[in-house]
Formats: sequence, structure tokens, C-alpha cells
Amino acid sequence: MTGKHVLHPSILREYDIRGIVGETLTVDDVYAVGRAFGSIVRERDGKSVAVGYDGRVTSPVLEAALVDGLKACGVTVFQVGLGPTPMLYYAGYTLKADGALMITGSHNPPEHNGIKMMLGGKSFFGDQIKALGDRIAEGRFVDGDGSAEDRPLIDAYVDRLVDDHRGGKALRIAWDAGNGAAGEAMRLLTEKLPGHHVLLFADIDGSFPNHHPDPTVEKNLADLKAAVRDNDCDLGVGFDGDGDRIGVIDGQGRVLWGDQIMAILAREVLAERKGATVIADVKASQVLFDEIARLGGKPLMWKTGHSLIKSKMAETGAPLAGEMSGHIFFADRYYGFDDALYAAVRLISILANSEQSLADMRDSLPKTFATPEIRFDCSEERKFAVVEEVKARLKGETGNDVNDADGVRVGNDDGWWLLRASNTQAVLVARCEASSAEGLERLKAIVAGQLGQSGVAVPEFD
Repeated sequence: MTGKHVLHPSILREYDIRGIVGETLTVDDVYAVGRAFGSIVRERDGKSVAVGYDGRVTSPVLEAALVDGLKACGVTVFQVGLGPTPMLYYAGYTLKADGALMITGSHNPPEHNGIKMMLGGKSFFGDQIKALGDRIAEGRFVDGDGSAEDRPLIDAYVDRLVDDHRGGKALRIAWDAGNGAAGEAMRLLTEKLPGHHVLLFADIDGSFPNHHPDPTVEKNLADLKAAVRDNDCDLGVGFDGDGDRIGVIDGQGRVLWGDQIMAILAREVLAERKGATVIADVKASQVLFDEIARLGGKPLMWKTGHSLIKSKMAETGAPLAGEMSGHIFFADRYYGFDDALYAAVRLISILANSEQSLADMRDSLPKTFATPEIRFDCSEERKFAVVEEVKARLKGETGNDVNDADGVRVGNDDGWWLLRASNTQAVLVARCEASSAEGLERLKAIVAGQLGQSGVAVPEFD
């Protein structure tokens, strides 16, 4: 490819590229992304890019196209192979590559795929992705004669995970990779950790035959809950399709959502780093922000999105950040990117050195009445407009505390509710949290009413 190429506009997302293979995302598109990204690297006097891919059926052919596009710019490509996205991020740091690209559809359905990107050790997102699309449309490519080198490093990556495990009592742990890209790394990791380990769905299979690999949806954790119960485990750990999001089950079979996991992880980090900033996204519980402050940290509410969070961490020097979606970011003894396997190691270390169980720690947090993250179908063309309509209506109301950093998070006497547009799917995302069951019902009614005024069908709002 030497000339202009136009990408489907829907695939250029805020913090990655994502589409339906064969419909909105093609092999030619991915080759063009390689040409454009490689050109940017060369223009910055860079020479190398690390490339990895997840376990989806379409990932190998897309990875080959990406590598070809990069080589056509004169770039040396380090092919790190099949594995979780955090392994690719790790490769970018340890191989000192000028860029890092991951072929992955993350937690989306099997027919989806995409590309996550880093440039110069930082997230490549937002206006950079838009400019990448413009470059492809204009055909502004650097020509060259590059090469590719096999650089498998899954063993080195797993060894690095184990390095930060702090011993203590042996635990019984159930693990569920959901047939996603973290499966092999999970298997290798558990061989090196003490304790008794029960592994579910470690075989990587891009058709996801057992359950969808999204640990934020409770029905996807049914097998993990059963394994915890049947094997008398202290906890269960699950991963999404590319291993950068974590799901956790306590010994009583209860889900710990992302903000609850963060509240527990923050205890260790802030015990050693008093006064540090800890970041959580707008979907997180007020309990988390209050807990960070109680522990002597500085809570910071920020936008949802892995690239957006990583950039804010770098800006503020925060050692820990997280999202309700299970992205957990450690810059404390680690590299500042989201790695579910690493987060699991840190959580296990806390439990191994505590007299409290995970269930005890969960129960020690103040109780609120909250919905999980709720998704409502809404077209790509409509979803952002709906949020803007809600914002406009709120301006005419009193008694609300409105944070519009990412969608709208609205506080009132009952608690708070949130509505935002997803950057990765054709959905609107809502969440409510109240101090009473009655208050929660009132908040849910407000959200349903706002959606109804904008013509969005509201299914049962649990």
C-alpha cells in the first residue's frame, strides 16, 4: 500500500482502534495502521516496535498485516507472540522499543478485534488516534525496508510478576482465564506461586466456548463462584479476554467490584506512601474516595479509559489507579500500566500476610446500596448526544452536584448517579449508589426518566 486509504470512522475510538472484522475492520485497515504508526515512529527517529496479539481467531492474520505495514516503513518489529496485553506493555519497556502495538478485541464479542497502542512508553490515544486516521486517509507514509524478530518473553514476564509476590500463609485460589489470552501466563504463574490453585478455562480459544470473558458481568463469574465453593477457596480471580482487567470473588462467593478491590489494594500502597494520589474513575463508589482519604491519600476522580487513566497517573505521579471495569494500574514497584495478573499477585500478597480474610476486608468497608455497572444499548451515532441532552436538562434543575468530567455524575441527598457514553461499545453506561434502598430506587428512577426523555429504551434496571 503506497496511496490513500480510508478507515471506517467508527473504529477510531478515544483510546484504541476497535471494529468488527470483515465489516468495519479489515486486514488492509490494519496494514495501513502499521504503515502510519511506523511512519510516526520513523519521523521521531525511532527504530523499533513491539507487537503482540490475543487469542481471537482473527488475531494472527491481523498481526501479520500489522507487522508487514511496520516493516514497509523500515521499522524493526519485535514479535512477542500470543499473550495478554500487559505482556506486550511489559515488552515495550524491557525491549526498549520505541512503540508497542497489541492486536486485541479485549472483552468484546469474538467477531470484534482491534489495536491498543503505545508510543515512546506512553499511551497513544485521543487526538493522536484521530491524526493517525488522517495520515492514513492522506497516504502520508515513510518508506523503508524493515525486519521482524521473534522475541517471545512470556517466561520473563511471568517471572517479573512473581518478583513482587510477598510470601506468607498459603492460600487456596481458583483462577478463570475464560479461554482468553491470559490463559498460558496464568498457568505459568500459578506453577510459581505457593498455595493450592484450581484453574478454569486456561486453554486459549478465541471462540470463548465456556463464557464471555468480561468479569464485570456477574453471570460470567458463575463458574468461578462454583470453583471457589466446591474447593473451599479463599478467593477466586478471573480475567477478561486480553488479561488487563480483573474480577475477584471472596471466599463466600461474593463479587468484589473494581472499586472494592481498589480500596483493599490502597491500604498497602498508602501505608508505605502516605499522602500519595490515588486515582479512580467516575464510576467508582464514594466509599473508595472516602477510604483513600481516610488512609492518608489524596483521592482523584478522573475519566474512564485505560489510556486516560495512565496519562493522568504519569501527570500526577500517582502510584495506584483503577476503574470499576477492573483495570488496575500500579506504578508502585511496577510500570504504571493495567495488568490484571499483577494486580492478582499484589492482592494475594496482602491476603497471605493478613489475619483477615478477603471476605472480612470486604465487610469492613461501609455498606451502601448500589447498582453494578449497567449498560443500555444506544447507537454510536446517538450515545454522546444523549449525554449532552441530559446535561442540558440538568442545568435547569436545582439541588444537584454535577461533575461532567466524563458524562455526568450527579450527587443529591440520596447519593449519586452516573450516565456516560462508552468509548468501546454502542452503549450508554449508568450506575447509582445511595445510603438506603429507598434512595437507590429514587436514583434509578431519575436515570430511567432521563433516558426515557431522550428516547432510549430502558430494560429492567437492576
